Amino acid sequence: MTEQDRYQIRVQGWIGERWANWFEGITMTYEGTEDDSPITILSGPVVDQAALRGLLTRIWDLNLTLISVTRDL
Repeated sequence: MTEQDRYQIRVQGWIGERWANWFEGITMTYEGTEDDSPITILSGPVVDQAALRGLLTRIWDLNLTLISVTRDL
């Protein structure tokens, strides 16, 4: 991995703006509405595998369902 590796992580549910500081440096976008099967898309640079695991642990801590993890090439 290099510093330019970027990931897109999709989770079921709506991660509100109050949690944005948990995902510093990561952009949050949404599909659907908060009331209709929302999906939160986290995208941005991830320095290494340890940082990726940290992001996934935060998702676990929020009790969100992971849909996919994709590395942008």
